[in-house]
Amino acid sequence: MDVIYPRCAGLDVHKQTVVACVRIADDGPPTQEVRTFETTTSGLLRLADWLESFGVQHVAMEATGVYWKPVWHVLEGHFELILANAAHVKNVPGRKTDVNDAMWLADLLAHGLIRASFVPPVAVQELRTLTRTRKQFVRERASHVQRIDKLLEDANIKLGTVLSDITGRSGRAVLQALIDGHTDPKRLLSCIGRVKASRTELLEALRGRVSAHHRFMLKLHLSHIDALDRAIADIEKEVGLGLQPFRQAAKLLSTMPGISDVSAHVIVAEIGIDMSRFATPGHLLSWACLCPRNDESAGKRRSTRLRRGGKWLKTTLVQAAWSAVKVKGSYLQAQFHRLRARRGAKKAIIAVAASMLTAAWHMLRDGTEWHDLGAAHFDRADAAKTASRLIRRLQQIGYQVTAVPA
Repeated sequence: MDVIYPRCAGLDVHKQTVVACVRIADDGPPTQEVRTFETTTSGLLRLADWLESFGVQHVAMEATGVYWKPVWHVLEGHFELILANAAHVKNVPGRKTDVNDAMWLADLLAHGLIRASFVPPVAVQELRTLTRTRKQFVRERASHVQRIDKLLEDANIKLGTVLSDITGRSGRAVLQALIDGHTDPKRLLSCIGRVKASRTELLEALRGRVSAHHRFMLKLHLSHIDALDRAIADIEKEVGLGLQPFRQAAKLLSTMPGISDVSAHVIVAEIGIDMSRFATPGHLLSWACLCPRNDESAGKRRSTRLRRGGKWLKTTLVQAAWSAVKVKGSYLQAQFHRLRARRGAKKAIIAVAASMLTAAWHMLRDGTEWHDLGAAHFDRADAAKTASRLIRRLQQIGYQVTAVPA
């Protein structure tokens, strides 16, 4: 097998140490040098100097948790770095040691057998951290709201049955009154504005038994919600500052149905704006785990389930797809109904999400806005097939049909 990189290195990265193997194959048989370094900043600088002393130009490492990131940041700019998916570079079973792993990575890299993973630029990484943290905080806030509803049910206060949002303006006023020790239903009713429920229903829903323990827990959860609201607001400001280089790209994506400003920020943070990193839209779909897996044996396809992964981008696209299919007369809605009739709603919504990501690839590459093909696109694309289906349906219900082209 041909040697692509005669001077390269493989790194087996851990939390406290990194095992480096330098592979040199200039004229004679290849030689390997192995050494272990600490993952402190000074240790990584010594690693960089040691690699440069051998004239190494290409370095490969596995994507091990977050431990690879400081190594990447120190070596970036000095070497051609390649980040490998750990599932793609597994060693032979029974040979699992740190030294063998580093030597295996060096051998694979020397022969060009490692497919590099996508590592976005620093600005995109920072934006990605902000959008992911915002999503985590929103989930934590929702968990605290659910815990408050659970406490109210324990106290037999049916606030969630008469208010759609128990932490809204009216709900927050009722909760604060309960914390302050007010339990009279009429007093609590004065905190609620205009709602659909009648006065009798409200009084019955607000009649319960609230103890000192309930008041303490309600105060605790509300303080957490307030802290999370402040943190989310701070993240929104920081996202606005970090989004400056990508504002035009996010604006283009927001022209697509179902893509809000928040969804556009997430898409930009996850895939960046340089679509040359993905050769085709299919490569992007595969990276995002939005296409069926290949699982075939003896000519039979055993499974077409989606691969696990891409949870941040995939969940955002699926949520956006559910919003997009509600837009009447749109291509995405027509695609969803067309597939749902044959494959079910879950597979249909995944197909819509994949179509949206495909469109995002073209929009970011070409710098164009969304152009909707319309609900009649599928009929226009295959007019003969559509006409045959409609004629056959009319014949089934007892009509004689003659089709004359207009």
